[in-house]
Amino acid sequence: MNLFYSTTIVFVTFLLMEFVSWATHKYVMHGFLWNLHEDHHIINKNKKIEKNDSFFLIFAIPGAYFTIYGIEENMLMFCIGIGITLYGIAYFFIHEIFIHQRIKIFRKTNNKYLNGLKKAHKIHHSSKNKENGQCFGMLIVPLKYFRD
Repeated sequence: MNLFYSTTIVFVTFLLMEFVSWATHKYVMHGFLWNLHEDHHIINKNKKIEKNDSFFLIFAIPGAYFTIYGIEENMLMFCIGIGITLYGIAYFFIHEIFIHQRIKIFRKTNNKYLNGLKKAHKIHHSSKNKENGQCFGMLIVPLKYFRD
């Protein structure tokens, strides 16, 4: 597989993960696994670990599996694993560090896109219950949140 196809597969997988992330958040986290996600909607600045953090494994295991086993067996599988893993890294930086400030860096920005993500996430967290919480992806949120 040449570099163009490999890069395309990684990029497309990364983009598809936005849909997977949105659907998982809407139908799993705010669905049958709400009991794991609920503590994420309750503000407790002293709490370092949440039950919600278990979703890290739910997303990390397929990425690691595809990457590790794909490297020797199947280049397509490897590229998909890299796309999933890169999405996970981007999610960690945007959601955990920038939005929730679990690591106190990147506190302020003038970037309209990042501030729009933060605003949309704040609206999502305004609902403390399983139902009626607007679910957005990490990258794609309605354009109205990017206006001043």
